[in-house]
Amino acid sequence: MVSPPIIIRPICAEDAEAFAALRIEAVRDYPLAFTADYAETAGRAPKFWQEQAARSGGEGPELILLAFAGGQLAGMLGVIAPKSGKLAHVGTIWGVYVRPPFRGRAIGQQLLRAAIDWARAKPLVTLKLSVVVGNEVAKKCYEQAGFEMYGVEPLAVKWEGKLYDENLMALRL
Repeated sequence: MVSPPIIIRPICAEDAEAFAALRIEAVRDYPLAFTADYAETAGRAPKFWQEQAARSGGEGPELILLAFAGGQLAGMLGVIAPKSGKLAHVGTIWGVYVRPPFRGRAIGQQLLRAAIDWARAKPLVTLKLSVVVGNEVAKKCYEQAGFEMYGVEPLAVKWEGKLYDENLMALRL
């Protein structure tokens, strides 16, 4: 059986509800992979998600990319860059997630490539991200996209009473 093609595109206003459900799922099911709090994320009003979708189409300093397979929402990735000032040349990738049934199809790589293309067009100089120590699958995905480790933030995440370090990674564009 042939898998349906993967379509990567920026979020639009009509995606707000589906994006909210995907983000809540990601934070709930993989709490160590995301620094967002589940209760806070799940408790956000529809207006929050609508506003985030409206400002994250990529025209400004924020982008949320969505991946679709056969019309189903399969994954997401966010990028944010400061609007002005001395840090406006650096983007931060956040919220990378691919739903389990769609893993193994290089969707994460496709999302990253699209984010890198967007960042270069801005033009940003660097993309950064962090990944909790021990999440080797995510780290490998980022390395395959060209990201390199530049440090470790000790005790960066606290979850269920335990502290975790994060690998800090960057890609020079």
